[in-house]
Amino acid sequence: MSAEETKTTAETTAENIQNTINGTTEEVSKIWEMIQGYVAEYGLKVIAAIAILVIGKWVVGIIRNIINKMMGKRNVDPTIAAFVSNMAYIALMAFVVVAAIQKLGIHTSSFVAIIGAAGLAIGFALQGSLSNFAAGFLMILFRPIKKGDYIEGAGTSGIVDEIQVFTTVLKTPDNKTVIIPNGKLMGDNIINYSTEATRRVDLVAGIGYGDDIKKAKEILHAIAEKDSRILKDPEPQIVVGELADSSVNFTVRLWVNAADYWGVYFDTTEAIKLTFDAEGISIPFPQRDVHLFQESN
Repeated sequence: MSAEETKTTAETTAENIQNTINGTTEEVSKIWEMIQGYVAEYGLKVIAAIAILVIGKWVVGIIRNIINKMMGKRNVDPTIAAFVSNMAYIALMAFVVVAAIQKLGIHTSSFVAIIGAAGLAIGFALQGSLSNFAAGFLMILFRPIKKGDYIEGAGTSGIVDEIQVFTTVLKTPDNKTVIIPNGKLMGDNIINYSTEATRRVDLVAGIGYGDDIKKAKEILHAIAEKDSRILKDPEPQIVVGELADSSVNFTVRLWVNAADYWGVYFDTTEAIKLTFDAEGISIPFPQRDVHLFQESN
């Protein structure tokens, strides 16, 4: 190959390399311009969305603190205050998140539809838990029971130890912990023995048909008057309530403070037995008479 041909080949190669470099530079420039365009178009949206999230979270926190302070000034139950503030926080934060997504240019209608469909599916799967949640919300809102109350409901009884969102915890008199789903508790009758300051002790005292009714009645009145825990107003009620198969039954109704109920119940039952025995008043118990007849031949 001659020198001129070698020179021509080298020039051609250099020209091709230069063209490649120029083409690559143009492509890089186009890509850079594209990136700059995307940054100019979406960068501000991303920054605005982040700002909405940060500022929104800060504002929602302030609103939650205001709600807590307002409820604290009005002496709202701490359980209700915490529940309401948390629900308000979740609802407002959901609004902030949707606003940030919308700022990015994403259509929230389809997004909300997806969330709704997912929520519906989850709702069907967790309908029992949601029922307990709704019942817990109603219990916290309307307060049919509160911590420390002695209640009977859902087939059990005990002192309310804690009211949670999904369950209620009871402590039984023999120190067992019973956890009741709120839906089951609210779906049944609830007997709250601690609502009123006073309670009535109902007793039945039986005597034999051969005993003196007036004497027995005076004894029962004396037992009631002797116990200072028994209230004078309403006054004790002692009446003949039933002529039973083997006894004359007195109905004894005594009003006491709620805290004295069981003490008066047990002490009065014991006092009736001891006093009747000392005064010669019989307390019948079930018995059967057997009569034998001899047939003559």
